[in-house]
Amino acid sequence: MSLLNLNNKIAIVTGGSSGIGKAISLKFAAQGAQVHVLELNIENSETLLSEVENNSGGITIHQCNVANSNEVKKVVDKIISEEKKIDILVNNAGIAHVGNIENTSEEDLDRLYQVNIKGIYNCMSACIPIMKLNSAGVILNMASIASSVGISDRFAYSMTKGAVLTMTYSVAKDYVNDGIRCNCISPARVHTPFVDGFIKKNYPEKEKEMFEALSKTQPIGRMGMPEEIANLALFLCSDEAGFITGTDYPIDGGFIKLNG
Repeated sequence: MSLLNLNNKIAIVTGGSSGIGKAISLKFAAQGAQVHVLELNIENSETLLSEVENNSGGITIHQCNVANSNEVKKVVDKIISEEKKIDILVNNAGIAHVGNIENTSEEDLDRLYQVNIKGIYNCMSACIPIMKLNSAGVILNMASIASSVGISDRFAYSMTKGAVLTMTYSVAKDYVNDGIRCNCISPARVHTPFVDGFIKKNYPEKEKEMFEALSKTQPIGRMGMPEEIANLALFLCSDEAGFITGTDYPIDGGFIKLNG
């Protein structure tokens, strides 16, 4: 039996049809997990399903707005009724905002809170009871380097990712005796379709120069790749990481420790 296999594991991945979430969904399925993706934009899922290999675990898509507690509970209850358990929850769904406090509106703040904080609360609240019942479960939250260090013009985003970090610590502490592990990952800039869209929108005709400039903000000299984040997620959600809980894992090309 190979290391890091997820055979017979039932996993939920939020925002699992694009970027980092897509890489995690495919990685988990390739390692044998039955992956249930909670996705707001269901049309994004066609490409994901087309990339699932025949010899992997399966992927099922559920349309769900993680900010809506009723929708989350309905979908999670359906998964539990079919699978009888949830082994892994990856809270990946999130949205971004660029701006300092002066150009962050109350609406901006509320919008990020609803997805990045309440969305994770909703999913953990729905999944923890079945994990407690089975005395086993792994929760992995997607935090950010903005959880730990100051990033220019990321006021609202940093607020929400700081909350993700401390929610992770709290849940890990509260449920360690129930067999539930809870950790988080803090990526620096990762090359996803979001980054490409951001550059195209804000720096037209200067895409190549800006891509290189943003890449060099990491001391290692490049952006991370979604698959690299997925590799860390796989380890932390595997049985091989059974002694790890209540920990944040920066994956940042040296950004936190080597800048400045």
